[in-house]
Amino acid sequence: MLPLLRLSPLFLALLVSACDDNPRFTQAEPGEALSGGATTVFQTDRNAFAMPSANLSNTRSLDFSVGNSFFRNPWVTAPTATTARDGLGPLFNTNACQNCHVRDGRGQPPGENAVHAVSMLVRLSIPASPADAKVLEHLGVVPEPTYGGQFQDMAIPGVAPEGKIRVDYSPLPVTFADGSVVELRKPTLRLSDLNYGPMHPQTMTSARVAPPMIGLGLLEAISEADILANADPEDRDGNGISGRPNRVWDMRKGETVLGRFGWKAGQPTIEQQSAHAFSGDMGLTTSLLPHDDCTPNQVDCLNAVNGGVPEVSDNILSKVVFYSRNLAVPARRDVDAAQVLAGKSAFFQAGCQQCHMPQFKTRADAAEPELANQEIRPYSDLLLHDMGEGLADHRGEFQASGSEWRTAPLWGIGLSEAVTGHTQFLHDGRARNLLEAILWHGGEAEPAKQHVLAFDAEQRTALLAFLNSL
Repeated sequence: MLPLLRLSPLFLALLVSACDDNPRFTQAEPGEALSGGATTVFQTDRNAFAMPSANLSNTRSLDFSVGNSFFRNPWVTAPTATTARDGLGPLFNTNACQNCHVRDGRGQPPGENAVHAVSMLVRLSIPASPADAKVLEHLGVVPEPTYGGQFQDMAIPGVAPEGKIRVDYSPLPVTFADGSVVELRKPTLRLSDLNYGPMHPQTMTSARVAPPMIGLGLLEAISEADILANADPEDRDGNGISGRPNRVWDMRKGETVLGRFGWKAGQPTIEQQSAHAFSGDMGLTTSLLPHDDCTPNQVDCLNAVNGGVPEVSDNILSKVVFYSRNLAVPARRDVDAAQVLAGKSAFFQAGCQQCHMPQFKTRADAAEPELANQEIRPYSDLLLHDMGEGLADHRGEFQASGSEWRTAPLWGIGLSEAVTGHTQFLHDGRARNLLEAILWHGGEAEPAKQHVLAFDAEQRTALLAFLNSL
């Protein structure tokens, strides 16, 4: 039986069901188009993900604009007269946040002839030993000894980049019950031209594209209790879904807390996520991470000139965090359209909502008042789920296993192409469209995928219409 009792009375009143496993929606819910509550914006063009919360005052919009400038504009190598933006590197993946999060949207894997990966990064780690307990507690992984926790394919003059990133693909056909065939592409990651010697023989890698930035502050404002209410690690209700929280290190609090952000929910706050992005992606120090991302084997990196300590001041970091918190979610489109409602019914019939939970209400004490007490529709439970061997990276992160991923929020997904010019999805961008993304689901989502494989062409089209309305 689908867990409908977790949903609002209004939602249930609009759901007509002949039987528990065949829900049918006949009209949109009141307010359903407002995915971000009062923060929702109505932009649908290439700037749909770049707008401030709709309820942000003019005065506070100025802080948003300052944060935007530091997010958008490139950082440069030190020393330079541009002291507010110097200190790039020594090792890095890109020189501006916006290069990865294109117009605040999602990244993509490198193309066949790409020189640099840019909006896709590669995490590195090695198996832990008993002596690594403290490292695991604080970092969630044991970094590769020579190349660290992230592979950086760019560097400032005088420092060698760590190497090159390439992704090759092989075809993987999937057949629907009606005989239609979709050809997935299975990625193979290749790290080459290693400039600091061989990697540890047991190095684990995980390719990650940059996720979209919208709605992060709203996700941060969901109460921990509301997230944990949906956790069922032992699958006691027997529905095959055993979502569980990741527990990660909070550098400000000095303790282990609930993880919310990143592909495996490996970061607890937007601030900490931002500090790690500054460090790993651009080689910029903050008060949270005051040292360059160099290992003892990277001598030139260690000896390179810096842009001051920290290179990203607390004031700049706070403005970037404010900007990130207030990137608004765009409104849904065509919520009353018959095909969209049919697709919503198909979404629930397949059981997708058991992980992609539609609705939460944010806390009254949210970090920003504009984000408080909002009815939001992220279509995520923010929990870890085993997604099966097909999507496994075989690399754990804190309590997340090598086959577990945080449920990705779906809000705004239908505007991805308008914003970024592409429709590549999943953690490594392997899916070239939403249907391919669905067909990569396995593990706990295998029954849902099998439902979709049984859909006829009309049902599949409706399902995609619903997803594209989000």
